[in-house]
Amino acid sequence: MKQLFISFLFLIPFIGWSQGDLPDAKPLKIEVANKKDDDGKKDQGTALRIPDVIKEQPKIDFKDSLSGRRPVKMIDERGLVQAGSGMKIDPKVGPRKAKEGSKDHFGNQYLGELKNNGKYVGIVARDHEFVDGDRVKIYLNERVIDANMLLTGAFKGVNIDLNKGFNRIEFEALNEGSSAPNTAQVDVYDDQGQLIYSNKWLLSSGSRASLVITKE
Repeated sequence: MKQLFISFLFLIPFIGWSQGDLPDAKPLKIEVANKKDDDGKKDQGTALRIPDVIKEQPKIDFKDSLSGRRPVKMIDERGLVQAGSGMKIDPKVGPRKAKEGSKDHFGNQYLGELKNNGKYVGIVARDHEFVDGDRVKIYLNERVIDANMLLTGAFKGVNIDLNKGFNRIEFEALNEGSSAPNTAQVDVYDDQGQLIYSNKWLLSSGSRASLVITKE
């Protein structure tokens, strides 16, 4: 009798589920895309309508292009222009020229004088600041020694034979590069290769830096 009671308790949950506690199975309903409306037309839904960016589809027949009857054109004939073709450049843009008399103008500069009895001296110069294309003309007593020297980051120069008396060496700024003014470091070596002088200049275009070497 006791075993029959235990078996009855075990069957109670299954009896309860058979009376509606089990969840009902609902079939998944899949509808057909672009179904027809009441008028029999297909419903397009929310599909994006992307405009055609090519007005005319290219007609290419590779058989004709290989035979030479209708070659493929590699050049666009639609009259397209390069980007920026209509751009106007302001003539004020570029290296700024400082007017004479203004605080930004660098006039003639006297570098000093020294004595040397050697046969010649070596004059070297370099752009000691921003290398921007500065150029100079070098004179000896108003005679052109170098008509157009480009100043770079490395020293370059010339040997100048010394005359008895005064030797006036001048450096004329031919331009101011892309960043004004014309800037340089100038060094002078004697005929023994010894450094005897060093200085720097800041010049506006057309100005000169002068150095006097006296030979007895």
